[in-house]
Amino acid sequence: MNRNNLLLLTLFSISLVSCQSNPEITFESITTEEFRPSYHFTPASGWMNDPNGLVYLDGEYHLFYQHYPDSTVWGPMHWGHAVSTDLINWEPLPVALYPDSLGYIFSGSAVFDADNSSGLGTAENPPLVAIFTYHNAEEANTSSDTFQNQAIAFSLDKGRTWEKYEGNPVLPNPGIRDFRDPKVSQITNPDGTNSWIMTLAVLDQINFYSSTDLKTWNLLSEFGKTIGAHGGVWECPDLLPFKTPLGKDKWVLLVSINPGGPQNGSATQYFIGDFENGQFTPDDTMIRWLDYGPDNYAGVTWSNLPTDQNRTLFIGWMSNWLYANKVPTKAWRSATTVPRELSLFDVDGTLLLKSAPAKELEKLRSEEYKMSQESSALPSEAVELYAEVDSDTFSITFSNEVGEKLVITKENSLVSIDRRNAGKNDFQRDFAAIHSAPMSWEAKEIRIFMDASSIELFVNNGELVMTSILFPTSPWKSVEISENLDSVKIFNLKK
Repeated sequence: MNRNNLLLLTLFSISLVSCQSNPEITFESITTEEFRPSYHFTPASGWMNDPNGLVYLDGEYHLFYQHYPDSTVWGPMHWGHAVSTDLINWEPLPVALYPDSLGYIFSGSAVFDADNSSGLGTAENPPLVAIFTYHNAEEANTSSDTFQNQAIAFSLDKGRTWEKYEGNPVLPNPGIRDFRDPKVSQITNPDGTNSWIMTLAVLDQINFYSSTDLKTWNLLSEFGKTIGAHGGVWECPDLLPFKTPLGKDKWVLLVSINPGGPQNGSATQYFIGDFENGQFTPDDTMIRWLDYGPDNYAGVTWSNLPTDQNRTLFIGWMSNWLYANKVPTKAWRSATTVPRELSLFDVDGTLLLKSAPAKELEKLRSEEYKMSQESSALPSEAVELYAEVDSDTFSITFSNEVGEKLVITKENSLVSIDRRNAGKNDFQRDFAAIHSAPMSWEAKEIRIFMDASSIELFVNNGELVMTSILFPTSPWKSVEISENLDSVKIFNLKK
């Protein structure tokens, strides 16, 4: 936003008047470690990146993730593991999958094999099956092109312990260096039978495979060689069925890419189209981004959700490969985004993908504060801000007592987050930046989720999303908001 337009936006400080009777707000820190989020998932220690194996079973949401327990920088990959009954409180569990003689345990997915099609369980006790990529690090340093292969493991005790299949790999590499990140789902064929579909990242395209038993896979088709963003390697795909607002069947293909995102480095693009007879056909060649911030990558969705939930549930890795190994946390590195519900919406005849905060996040709300024009305190470093928008421009500034600022604006059909002066940023030259996203349609409301080291902005309940990590040297203590935001509320968030 330029200086003249800033002058046109009369900023006013806002007081936060408690709906519970106490108008005075005293900042109370709820974190126990510098930059440690209070309501986002983080490993207790060590490195974390991609979420893996997201599956729901018997009331539990399983979150596996790329994990190196022995360091805060990337290394030999394991599958870390946590479970939750509410998507908010996560119980850490022991490492699920360890590297072995076949390689590191790279990204993948998990399914509940309810019919025991794999034969790895019984009819009475069907297995959870994890499908993952073996990465042979020694071979990767040679001229070999076959160091990544697909494998499976299974659990008969609700994911607490895992056994690797003795016949691994189930999908050997045909001679392609980047051959990884299997996302498996089950579809019903026109004849009423079921098939497993594997969506696999293969260098700069997606390959689709089918299986009846999760052990033998046949190539169906390829997609994307000349379509979409190609600034880097394709990774972590996901193929998802949806209904349009008019009730028509559509499929969405998520594809993460690194580098080549709209803010440099990592990002996730998506395609909307049809999936028939094993072939994905996009409706157009438009490049669409799931999140226009710099820090939502490699996200995938939960499988086996109960039908009565009637939603597609997503979570991402809240970082960027530009600086993930360098951010100024100590005992741990990286967090996940908040869980999000994906759906399709229409803008002037163009379908886009909405990414809304999961409804469970409302359970975090404790004290609620409404705003007047006198003070500008925040109750903690973990807050949700809600506001209605009555203009095509707005401005929000979070600040602390040491002069650091985080500025969010909408102007000239661009939504921007400016973290240039939002705390520590000398660990990587590209970190201090303004990140902007195009939004040509009307902004009606915003929700902001702030935690100790992140901000997630949702415009119109997820029609446009921007996720950004940041490292203020002191927590944000105040906020200023332009006068064209109405019905402004702050919620103090506590688990």
